[in-house]
Amino acid sequence: MRLNIGVIKGDGIGPEIVTEAMKVLDKVADVFGHECAYTQLLMGGASIDVNGVPLTDETIELAGKSDAVLMGSIGGDAKTSPWYKLEPSKRPEAGLLKLRKSLNLFANLRPAVLYDELKGACPLKEEITDGGFDMMIMRELTGGLYFGERSTREVDGVTIATDTLTYSEEEIRRIARRAFDIAMKRRKKVTSVDKANVLDSSRLWRKVTEEVAKDYPEVSLEHMLVDNCAMQLVKDPRQFDVILTENMFGDILSDEASMVTGSIGMLASASLNETKFGLYEPSGGSAPDIAGKGIANPIATILSAAMMLRFSFDLDKEADAIEQAVSEVLKAGYRTGDIMSEGKKQVATSEMGDLICSYI
Repeated sequence: MRLNIGVIKGDGIGPEIVTEAMKVLDKVADVFGHECAYTQLLMGGASIDVNGVPLTDETIELAGKSDAVLMGSIGGDAKTSPWYKLEPSKRPEAGLLKLRKSLNLFANLRPAVLYDELKGACPLKEEITDGGFDMMIMRELTGGLYFGERSTREVDGVTIATDTLTYSEEEIRRIARRAFDIAMKRRKKVTSVDKANVLDSSRLWRKVTEEVAKDYPEVSLEHMLVDNCAMQLVKDPRQFDVILTENMFGDILSDEASMVTGSIGMLASASLNETKFGLYEPSGGSAPDIAGKGIANPIATILSAAMMLRFSFDLDKEADAIEQAVSEVLKAGYRTGDIMSEGKKQVATSEMGDLICSYI
């Protein structure tokens, strides 16, 4: 199979960690009989330096023609980088927002996985996390409170600010379908998170989700109020498989879930549209303070590449091979500096990539 992959190496540690992910993809392609065809694309600060803008129309077009896009990290040091002296619409992160919008990437997936080998980094009690956990947060990315009508006005000498939370039936239906499709590839459980005891939008969310569930008889559906979910994430994270929720709730819960794992350097992410296309990237930032030192953790980007194989190419065995290789490397005691602990062997960025390849 020929995999047409757009590659945005990005800024800071981006080029280093994406290079390792490409190394792993090439090893998978060699072992399983595929061909990776890469198209190098510029976005963020790297694009500003060359084109004067964080994202060009040509890059959007080339990205859209790819089967999927693998991305590193975008941005730099906001205090020292000249990129942040530009107006907000021309700063590095504006390119990412524009790309998501241009390609209609409405579904954001953030896995939160605690490997048993890294449970010492988890802030929760060991009895809560014993055996590790593995959940996927499916967040609606282009609707809700963040995209509703808003205003700030003065009435009778008092300033009043208004934000509007709006969801259409179809917006809910398409994200729900995505969640159930992904649950079918996992442990077949969806927890839909809302605030249906208060919000009309949540009551519609619950109604539509139940309708979608009828098309997936193998998947169990439960509803959970968002405040309870925030509590359950720290009380018993092992109960969750796929968490489906709207934009603002997902923004908050995905950050909470990532913190519970103990290291953001381990966390992949994907943004999908209605086709098989997806944008895959690590959850962490560009870490300009360690860029070029060869010490960044490439695992989140490598796991993002595994997500790409699973969700954009339906190559589940190949994705499993990468995830298993990561687990084996951790079991063997190898660590980058951010997840280093006593008695383990610290390795550089490129060494970690080589080690993961050796287990595929």
